[in-house]
Amino acid sequence: MAKRKRYSEEFKREAVNLTRQPTATVSQVARDIGVSPGQLFRWRRELDGESPAFPGSGVARDQGLLTLRRELTKVKRDRPPSPREIDNRRLLGRIREHHVSSDGVMGMPRMHEALTDEGETASRNRIARLMARNEVQGIPQRRRWRSKRSGLRPAYVRNHLERDFSAAEPNTNWVTDITYIYTAEAWLYLCVVLDLFGEKVVGWSMSTLQDRHLVLRAVLMASWQRPSREPVILHSDRGTQFTFYAYQKFLNDHNITMSMSEVGHCGDNAPAEGFFRMLKRERINRRRYPTVADARADVFDYIERFHNPRTQRRLDTLDRKFSALTQPSAKTG
Repeated sequence: MAKRKRYSEEFKREAVNLTRQPTATVSQVARDIGVSPGQLFRWRRELDGESPAFPGSGVARDQGLLTLRRELTKVKRDRPPSPREIDNRRLLGRIREHHVSSDGVMGMPRMHEALTDEGETASRNRIARLMARNEVQGIPQRRRWRSKRSGLRPAYVRNHLERDFSAAEPNTNWVTDITYIYTAEAWLYLCVVLDLFGEKVVGWSMSTLQDRHLVLRAVLMASWQRPSREPVILHSDRGTQFTFYAYQKFLNDHNITMSMSEVGHCGDNAPAEGFFRMLKRERINRRRYPTVADARADVFDYIERFHNPRTQRRLDTLDRKFSALTQPSAKTG
Protein backbone atom coordinates (compact mmCIF):
# COMPACT_ATOMS: atom_id res chain seq x y z
CA MET A 1 0.00 0.00 0.00
CA ALA A 2 1.45 3.38 -1.04
CA LYS A 3 2.34 5.79 1.73
CA ARG A 4 -0.08 8.71 1.97
CA LYS A 5 1.67 12.02 1.34
CA ARG A 6 1.67 14.64 4.07
CA TYR A 7 1.89 18.37 3.48
CA SER A 8 3.02 21.11 5.81
CA GLU A 9 0.74 24.01 6.74
CA GLU A 10 3.15 26.28 4.87
CA PHE A 11 2.70 24.23 1.69
CA LYS A 12 -1.11 24.25 2.07
CA ARG A 13 -1.23 27.99 2.71
CA GLU A 14 0.90 28.88 -0.33
CA ALA A 15 -1.09 26.48 -2.54
CA VAL A 16 -4.37 28.09 -1.46
CA ASN A 17 -2.98 31.60 -1.98
CA LEU A 18 -1.98 30.61 -5.50
CA THR A 19 -5.59 29.70 -6.34
CA ARG A 20 -6.64 33.26 -5.53
CA GLN A 21 -4.60 34.77 -8.34
CA PRO A 22 -6.80 36.09 -11.19
CA THR A 23 -5.28 33.78 -13.83
CA ALA A 24 -5.31 30.59 -11.74
CA THR A 25 -8.00 28.00 -11.09
CA VAL A 26 -8.17 25.39 -8.36
CA SER A 27 -8.13 22.53 -10.88
CA GLN A 28 -5.13 23.95 -12.69
CA VAL A 29 -3.10 24.58 -9.52
CA ALA A 30 -4.01 21.16 -8.13
CA ARG A 31 -2.83 19.46 -11.31
CA ASP A 32 0.42 21.43 -11.34
CA ILE A 33 1.39 20.64 -7.74
CA GLY A 34 0.25 17.02 -7.84
CA VAL A 35 -2.80 17.00 -5.54
CA SER A 36 -6.48 16.39 -6.24
CA PRO A 37 -8.82 19.36 -6.78
CA GLY A 38 -11.01 18.10 -3.92
CA GLN A 39 -8.06 18.15 -1.56
CA LEU A 40 -7.13 21.69 -2.58
CA PHE A 41 -10.76 22.83 -2.21
CA ARG A 42 -10.75 21.36 1.32
CA TRP A 43 -7.57 23.24 2.22
CA ARG A 44 -9.16 26.42 0.91
CA ARG A 45 -12.32 25.93 3.00
CA GLU A 46 -10.22 25.23 6.09
CA LEU A 47 -8.09 28.32 5.57
CA ASP A 48 -11.21 30.44 4.97
CA GLY A 49 -12.52 29.36 8.36
CA GLU A 50 -15.38 27.11 7.30
CA SER A 51 -13.79 24.39 9.43
CA PRO A 52 -10.85 24.42 11.86
CA ALA A 53 -7.83 25.47 9.80
CA PHE A 54 -5.53 22.54 9.17
CA PRO A 55 -6.70 20.52 12.20
CA GLY A 56 -4.86 17.60 13.78
CA SER A 57 -5.88 13.98 13.55
CA GLY A 58 -9.49 14.75 14.40
CA VAL A 59 -9.52 12.76 17.63
CA ALA A 60 -11.25 13.99 20.77
CA ARG A 61 -8.02 15.35 22.20
CA ASP A 62 -7.60 17.73 19.26
CA GLN A 63 -11.18 18.94 19.55
CA GLY A 64 -10.70 19.44 23.28
CA LEU A 65 -7.62 21.56 22.69
CA LEU A 66 -9.53 23.70 20.20
CA THR A 67 -12.30 24.23 22.75
CA LEU A 68 -9.82 25.20 25.48
CA ARG A 69 -8.11 27.66 23.15
CA ARG A 70 -11.42 29.31 22.28
CA GLU A 71 -12.32 29.63 25.98
CA LEU A 72 -8.88 31.05 26.79
CA THR A 73 -9.21 33.60 23.99
CA LYS A 74 -12.62 34.64 25.33
CA VAL A 75 -11.25 35.06 28.87
CA LYS A 76 -8.36 37.18 27.62
CA ARG A 77 -10.77 39.31 25.60
CA ASP A 78 -13.02 39.98 28.61
CA ARG A 79 -10.17 40.58 31.04
CA PRO A 80 -9.12 44.23 31.54
CA PRO A 81 -5.65 45.02 30.16
CA SER A 82 -2.73 44.82 32.57
CA PRO A 83 -0.44 47.79 33.26
CA ARG A 84 2.19 46.11 31.08
CA GLU A 85 -0.25 45.80 28.18
CA ILE A 86 -1.29 49.45 28.55
CA ASP A 87 2.35 50.55 28.50
CA ASN A 88 3.05 48.34 25.47
CA ARG A 89 0.21 50.05 23.60
CA ARG A 90 1.62 53.46 24.49
CA LEU A 91 5.11 52.41 23.42
CA LEU A 92 3.79 50.93 20.18
CA GLY A 93 2.14 54.25 19.41
CA ARG A 94 5.50 56.03 19.74
CA ILE A 95 7.14 53.33 17.58
CA ARG A 96 4.56 53.81 14.83
CA GLU A 97 5.01 57.59 14.93
CA HIS A 98 8.78 57.30 14.51
CA HIS A 99 8.34 54.71 11.76
CA VAL A 100 5.99 56.95 9.78
CA SER A 101 8.14 60.04 10.26
CA SER A 102 11.19 58.14 8.94
CA ASP A 103 9.24 57.12 5.81
CA GLY A 104 9.26 53.52 6.98
CA VAL A 105 13.03 53.01 6.95
CA MET A 106 13.70 52.95 10.71
CA GLY A 107 14.51 49.48 12.03
CA MET A 108 14.93 48.26 15.60
CA PRO A 109 18.45 49.63 16.36
CA ARG A 110 17.62 53.16 15.25
CA MET A 111 14.17 52.91 16.85
CA HIS A 112 15.78 51.99 20.18
CA GLU A 113 18.17 54.92 19.84
CA ALA A 114 15.35 57.40 19.09
CA LEU A 115 13.18 56.18 21.97
CA THR A 116 16.12 56.25 24.39
CA ASP A 117 16.81 59.85 23.41
CA GLU A 118 13.21 60.62 24.43
CA GLY A 119 13.76 59.07 27.87
CA GLU A 120 12.18 55.66 27.24
CA THR A 121 13.78 52.76 29.16
CA ALA A 122 12.47 49.90 26.99
CA SER A 123 15.10 47.31 26.10
CA ARG A 124 16.12 46.44 22.55
CA ASN A 125 14.46 43.02 22.90
CA ARG A 126 11.15 44.55 23.98
CA ILE A 127 11.15 46.98 21.07
CA ALA A 128 12.06 44.18 18.66
CA ARG A 129 9.18 42.05 19.95
CA LEU A 130 6.65 44.86 19.61
CA MET A 131 7.82 45.70 16.10
CA ALA A 132 7.81 42.08 14.94
CA ARG A 133 4.42 41.31 16.53
CA ASN A 134 2.83 44.32 14.85
CA GLU A 135 4.68 43.97 11.53
CA VAL A 136 6.60 47.24 11.86
CA GLN A 137 9.77 46.73 9.84
CA GLY A 138 12.54 48.95 8.61
CA ILE A 139 14.25 48.82 5.23
CA PRO A 140 17.43 46.73 5.52
CA GLN A 141 20.64 47.80 3.89
CA ARG A 142 21.60 45.89 0.79
CA ARG A 143 24.03 43.22 1.84
CA ARG A 144 27.52 43.00 0.52
CA TRP A 145 28.66 39.50 -0.29
CA ARG A 146 30.34 37.82 2.63
CA SER A 147 31.05 34.29 3.67
CA LYS A 148 28.46 32.71 5.92
CA ARG A 149 29.16 32.12 9.58
CA SER A 150 30.47 28.63 10.09
CA GLY A 151 29.86 26.42 13.07
CA LEU A 152 32.03 23.64 14.39
CA ARG A 153 31.44 20.37 12.63
CA PRO A 154 30.59 17.66 15.18
CA ALA A 155 33.47 15.24 15.67
CA TYR A 156 31.46 12.21 14.54
CA VAL A 157 30.28 13.84 11.28
CA ARG A 158 32.18 13.49 8.04
CA ASN A 159 31.68 14.41 4.40
CA HIS A 160 29.90 11.35 3.02
CA LEU A 161 29.58 12.76 -0.50
CA GLU A 162 33.12 14.04 -1.11
CA ARG A 163 31.77 16.07 -4.05
CA ASP A 164 30.23 12.99 -5.66
CA PHE A 165 26.77 14.34 -6.38
CA SER A 166 25.42 11.32 -8.22
CA ALA A 167 22.52 9.21 -6.96
CA ALA A 168 21.35 5.93 -8.45
CA GLU A 169 17.98 6.03 -6.68
CA PRO A 170 15.69 8.68 -5.18
CA ASN A 171 15.83 9.42 -1.45
CA THR A 172 19.42 8.25 -0.98
CA ASN A 173 21.44 11.48 -1.20
CA TRP A 174 20.06 14.92 -0.33
CA VAL A 175 21.67 18.35 -0.04
CA THR A 176 20.35 21.41 1.78
CA ASP A 177 21.21 25.10 1.91
CA ILE A 178 19.76 28.57 2.55
CA THR A 179 19.55 31.65 0.35
CA TYR A 180 17.99 35.07 0.81
CA ILE A 181 15.60 37.06 -1.37
CA TYR A 182 15.22 40.82 -1.27
CA THR A 183 11.79 42.42 -0.99
CA ALA A 184 10.87 46.03 -0.29
CA GLU A 185 9.32 44.87 2.99
CA ALA A 186 12.01 42.61 4.46
CA TRP A 187 14.49 39.89 3.58
CA LEU A 188 12.93 36.49 2.87
CA TYR A 189 15.02 33.41 3.58
CA LEU A 190 14.53 30.17 1.66
CA CYS A 191 15.81 26.77 2.76
CA VAL A 192 15.56 23.85 0.33
CA VAL A 193 16.28 20.13 0.47
CA LEU A 194 17.32 18.85 -2.95
CA ASP A 195 17.26 15.16 -3.94
CA LEU A 196 20.39 14.48 -6.01
CA PHE A 197 18.43 11.92 -8.02
CA GLY A 198 17.06 14.34 -10.61
CA GLU A 199 17.64 17.42 -8.40
CA LYS A 200 14.01 17.69 -7.37
CA VAL A 201 13.13 19.93 -4.43
CA VAL A 202 11.68 17.51 -1.88
CA GLY A 203 11.52 19.98 1.02
CA TRP A 204 11.45 23.74 1.43
CA SER A 205 10.53 26.46 3.89
CA MET A 206 10.47 30.26 3.83
CA SER A 207 10.67 32.80 6.63
CA THR A 208 11.82 36.32 7.43
CA LEU A 209 14.04 34.76 10.11
CA GLN A 210 17.10 32.70 9.28
CA ASP A 211 17.00 30.31 12.21
CA ARG A 212 16.89 26.63 13.09
CA HIS A 213 13.10 26.42 12.65
CA LEU A 214 13.49 27.37 8.98
CA VAL A 215 15.83 24.41 8.45
CA LEU A 216 13.78 21.94 10.50
CA ARG A 217 10.56 22.72 8.58
CA ALA A 218 12.29 22.11 5.25
CA VAL A 219 13.82 18.80 6.37
CA LEU A 220 10.50 17.71 7.91
CA MET A 221 8.72 18.32 4.60
CA ALA A 222 11.36 16.24 2.82
CA SER A 223 10.96 13.45 5.38
CA TRP A 224 7.22 13.35 4.77
CA GLN A 225 7.82 12.77 1.05
CA ARG A 226 9.91 9.63 1.64
CA PRO A 227 8.00 6.43 0.86
CA SER A 228 9.79 4.64 3.72
CA ARG A 229 12.27 5.23 6.54
CA GLU A 230 15.20 3.83 4.61
CA PRO A 231 18.40 5.72 5.48
CA VAL A 232 19.24 8.83 3.47
CA ILE A 233 22.32 11.10 3.53
CA LEU A 234 21.70 14.84 3.98
CA HIS A 235 24.69 17.06 3.14
CA SER A 236 25.08 20.71 4.17
CA ASP A 237 27.77 23.27 4.77
CA ARG A 238 28.87 24.24 8.28
CA GLY A 239 26.41 27.09 8.69
CA THR A 240 25.33 27.57 12.29
CA GLN A 241 21.77 26.52 11.45
CA PHE A 242 23.09 23.05 10.57
CA THR A 243 25.39 22.50 13.55
CA PHE A 244 23.08 23.00 16.52
CA TYR A 245 22.09 20.01 18.65
CA ALA A 246 18.36 19.97 17.87
CA TYR A 247 19.10 19.64 14.14
CA GLN A 248 21.47 16.72 14.75
CA LYS A 249 18.93 14.98 16.99
CA PHE A 250 16.13 15.52 14.47
CA LEU A 251 18.16 13.86 11.72
CA ASN A 252 19.04 10.95 13.95
CA ASP A 253 15.40 10.43 14.95
CA HIS A 254 14.35 10.32 11.27
CA ASN A 255 17.10 7.91 10.14
CA ILE A 256 18.91 10.66 8.21
CA THR A 257 22.72 10.57 8.13
CA MET A 258 24.34 13.96 8.53
CA SER A 259 27.05 14.87 6.03
CA MET A 260 28.99 18.09 6.32
CA SER A 261 31.88 19.83 4.64
CA GLU A 262 35.14 20.04 6.54
CA VAL A 263 35.90 23.54 5.28
CA GLY A 264 33.59 26.21 3.93
CA HIS A 265 33.67 25.91 0.15
CA CYS A 266 30.77 26.35 -2.25
CA GLY A 267 32.01 23.41 -4.32
CA ASP A 268 31.13 21.06 -1.48
CA ASN A 269 27.45 21.90 -1.95
CA ALA A 270 27.39 22.70 -5.66
CA PRO A 271 23.93 21.28 -6.51
CA ALA A 272 22.16 23.46 -3.94
CA GLU A 273 24.15 26.52 -5.03
CA GLY A 274 23.32 25.67 -8.65
CA PHE A 275 19.59 25.46 -7.90
CA PHE A 276 19.65 28.87 -6.20
CA ARG A 277 21.48 30.41 -9.18
CA MET A 278 18.89 28.93 -11.54
CA LEU A 279 15.99 30.12 -9.36
CA LYS A 280 17.35 33.65 -9.30
CA ARG A 281 18.23 33.70 -12.99
CA GLU A 282 14.91 32.28 -14.19
CA ARG A 283 12.59 34.00 -11.76
CA ILE A 284 13.78 36.19 -8.85
CA ASN A 285 16.12 38.53 -10.74
CA ARG A 286 13.34 39.23 -13.24
CA ARG A 287 10.90 40.36 -10.55
CA ARG A 288 10.46 43.17 -8.03
CA TYR A 289 8.72 42.08 -4.83
CA PRO A 290 6.89 44.82 -2.90
CA THR A 291 6.07 42.46 -0.02
CA VAL A 292 7.26 39.23 1.53
CA ALA A 293 3.94 37.61 0.59
CA ASP A 294 4.55 38.42 -3.09
CA ALA A 295 7.97 36.77 -2.96
CA ARG A 296 6.65 33.71 -1.10
CA ALA A 297 3.91 33.17 -3.67
CA ASP A 298 6.32 33.51 -6.59
CA VAL A 299 8.92 31.13 -5.12
CA PHE A 300 6.19 28.57 -4.37
CA ASP A 301 4.97 28.90 -7.95
CA TYR A 302 8.48 28.37 -9.31
CA ILE A 303 9.26 25.31 -7.16
CA GLU A 304 5.93 23.47 -7.25
CA ARG A 305 4.50 24.49 -10.63
CA PHE A 306 7.64 24.91 -12.73
CA HIS A 307 10.84 23.31 -11.40
CA ASN A 308 9.49 20.13 -9.81
CA PRO A 309 7.11 19.26 -12.68
CA ARG A 310 9.92 19.92 -15.17
CA THR A 311 12.23 17.66 -13.16
CA GLN A 312 9.59 14.94 -12.91
CA ARG A 313 9.01 14.99 -16.67
CA ARG A 314 12.75 14.57 -17.20
CA LEU A 315 12.82 11.62 -14.79
CA ASP A 316 9.79 10.04 -16.46
CA THR A 317 11.50 10.32 -19.85
CA LEU A 318 14.66 8.65 -18.54
CA ASP A 319 12.57 5.92 -16.94
CA ARG A 320 10.79 5.18 -20.23
CA LYS A 321 14.11 5.03 -22.09
CA PHE A 322 15.56 2.67 -19.49
CA SER A 323 12.46 0.46 -19.65
CA ALA A 324 12.72 0.29 -23.45
CA LEU A 325 16.38 -0.78 -23.24
CA THR A 326 15.65 -3.53 -20.72
CA GLN A 327 12.66 -5.01 -22.56
CA PRO A 328 13.50 -8.35 -24.28
CA SER A 329 13.54 -8.04 -28.07
CA ALA A 330 11.38 -10.16 -30.36
CA LYS A 331 14.47 -11.76 -31.91
CA THR A 332 16.63 -12.56 -28.89
CA GLY A 333 13.94 -12.93 -26.23
